[in-house]
Amino acid sequence: MEAQQTSKTQSAKQNLLTKKDVQRSFWRWTFFSHSNYNYERMQSSGFLFALTPVLRKLYPHQTDLAAAMQRHLEFFNTEPHFGGIIGGLTIALEEQRALGAPIDDTAINSLKTGLMGPFAGVGDTLWQGTIVPIMLSLAISLSAGGNFVGPIFYIVGMFAIMWTIAYVLWMRGYYTGREGIQNILQGHQLKMVMQIAQIMGGIVIGALTVNYVTLSTPLKLHLENSTLKVQTGILDKLFKGLLPVAITLLAYYLINQRKLKSTTVLFILILIAAVGAGFYIF
Repeated sequence: MEAQQTSKTQSAKQNLLTKKDVQRSFWRWTFFSHSNYNYERMQSSGFLFALTPVLRKLYPHQTDLAAAMQRHLEFFNTEPHFGGIIGGLTIALEEQRALGAPIDDTAINSLKTGLMGPFAGVGDTLWQGTIVPIMLSLAISLSAGGNFVGPIFYIVGMFAIMWTIAYVLWMRGYYTGREGIQNILQGHQLKMVMQIAQIMGGIVIGALTVNYVTLSTPLKLHLENSTLKVQTGILDKLFKGLLPVAITLLAYYLINQRKLKSTTVLFILILIAAVGAGFYIF
């Protein structure tokens, strides 16, 4: 009888937070995740700001509230859209802790630290390596000839995709809980999504290279009785688009392997173009 009464009491207390409370934290995270981004704590202050309404409701006593706020000022950094699932999960853990579950500070911070890296990798791969290039390629195509539909499509489309992904994952983190996220990380679905994203990213970058990177050489070889153009007579026959691919791979090598800044790589490409133009002129 006592066990049944305890179970009923716990089930009655399961909803300390409403869906609106969780949504309010999500919107705070969406707009303020990087509002106080710094090299010491990264996104921790933005994360705390997002959770503050929830923490105030879960911990009405000032001492408990101060301890909870201090707990979430530890170093935190992840991709804000896909990594938002950690915010939903953290809210679920804080709610269970307020209900009396044996969840200590170390458990919450260890979980955040353990998940922020994997979801940052997933988010950066899918967001910067796949979604952004695809949307940009579509927007650039729509903008051909000065059409203003392209930038509007990109702005509206990116916001729609960003908010949809971020909201679904934030709420999924809250309702799924720790076990559900562990199943996602340990299963094969995440690995499959990463592989598909990498393949899609490579295809999109290759398509962008073909369509928007233009490079050719005006060099000519003066033979005894004729003139041979290096571009059309040699390079195009060996490998169509060899120079655009070469300059793209050079930029990738300088950024990825040599760790040069994008502005430095841009100046190098301008210098190469200037030298090539100088040979053509003189």
